[in-house]
Amino acid sequence: MVAEDLIWGYIYPNEIEIQWSILIVLYPYITGLVAGAFIASSLYHVFGKQEIKPVARFALLTALAFLLVATLPLVTHLGNPLRGIEIMFTPHLTSAMSGFGYIYSFYLIIVVLEIWLSFREDIVKNALKFKGWKKLMYSSLALFSYDISEKALHSDEKFARKLAIIGIPSAAFLHGYVGFIFGGIKANPWWSTPLMPIIFLMSAIVSGIALLILLYITASWLRKKVLNYKTLFSLAHYLWIFLILDVTLELLEIISMKYESLEEIEIIDRLLSEKIATTFYGVQLTMGIFIPFVLLILVMVMKNREKLKTLMIAVSSIFVVIGVFAMRWNVVIGGQEISKSLSGTNTYVPVFFSQEGVLPALIIMILPFIILTVLTYILPPWKDMET
Repeated sequence: MVAEDLIWGYIYPNEIEIQWSILIVLYPYITGLVAGAFIASSLYHVFGKQEIKPVARFALLTALAFLLVATLPLVTHLGNPLRGIEIMFTPHLTSAMSGFGYIYSFYLIIVVLEIWLSFREDIVKNALKFKGWKKLMYSSLALFSYDISEKALHSDEKFARKLAIIGIPSAAFLHGYVGFIFGGIKANPWWSTPLMPIIFLMSAIVSGIALLILLYITASWLRKKVLNYKTLFSLAHYLWIFLILDVTLELLEIISMKYESLEEIEIIDRLLSEKIATTFYGVQLTMGIFIPFVLLILVMVMKNREKLKTLMIAVSSIFVVIGVFAMRWNVVIGGQEISKSLSGTNTYVPVFFSQEGVLPALIIMILPFIILTVLTYILPPWKDMET
């Protein structure tokens, strides 16, 4: 329940309790990291950017690790996980959530197949090298096919590229659909905008590239290996480009709302000036966009000083992933704090120990990193980083 001092104006009785909690904030955030990491890998697999090659396969493993966890926030929110499968067994063509089940499943198949093709040579070599349970594991992963001739590997590469080409629009659909769900809710003026799917997609790419940069720096530091600065600076360059597109779209959305000045503009002004002022202006725009934007410009104009530039890129990436989370928070939570009466606001107060609380969200957020550790143990991508 919500205390009376957390309510302003008039809200309907059924709006007293905010239904979509931090778990629903986490859901589009994780799917965004998936889409961003996959598109980062596609810069090499599809567009042939050789400077991205050292982290291309690592990005695929990152995408898979987060993809395997992407549905957990929704399933946890449902309360009964068995209900989550119903959207697959009882499809409804007009249900966006049902559509997600099919988009997610198709995308998961694409990512798994591309990883298998990218690592098949290593899998076969390990199957031939190891004995015992490791040999059985790698032989099973190789589907007991040990052909790694030049012709076979060339065919694998061609097929993987085709899958990556298919995967790019799939990744766009996977996350653009999340923005579509919110943008399609006409009763909520904070959500109902045609730019919402594109904004979600751009911020997803930004957060995915930033996460990949942080993981690459961390992995190199833990393994005590020298960073490939060409790769790092190239990722930072793409992060900067997509950051420009992201902030342009976000500001266009706000400016268009202000310019139209429809009847709901007063409640949106109150939302921006009071309810989410800190997370919107302070975290999302200043920390998540403006500071990284300036730091990345300095990185590009500075000569030499690789360690200093690496630190600046790392700080920028940390701020970006925090800023994108704040953006998801502002959309999901901020939109629910506006009453449908357009004359009142509510306040969401997170609870730590609860099924919908902060603790389950933290556990879900940690899981992809554990899965990624296991994946990189089974399918090490490190030799790419050392070339």
